Amino acid sequence: MSVARVTEITASSPKSFEDAVQIGVDRACKTLEGVQGAWIKEQKAVIKNNKIVEYRITMKVTFVLKD
Repeated sequence: MSVARVTEITASSPKSFEDAVQIGVDRACKTLEGVQGAWIKEQKAVIKNNKIVEYRITMKVTFVLKD
């Protein structure tokens, strides 16, 4: 039996939403052990001068707690 925890993080990228997700997952895996999944809760595009300059995502990351 295992117990998991869910934490919410935000990540951003100048390239795409997919890149922002990958950046967030990479960072979560660097900090947290036992990452099992991620749920994308929100996506937001930052616009300046009529152009998208940043893609932001908010996600919930699930990881298993150690015994």
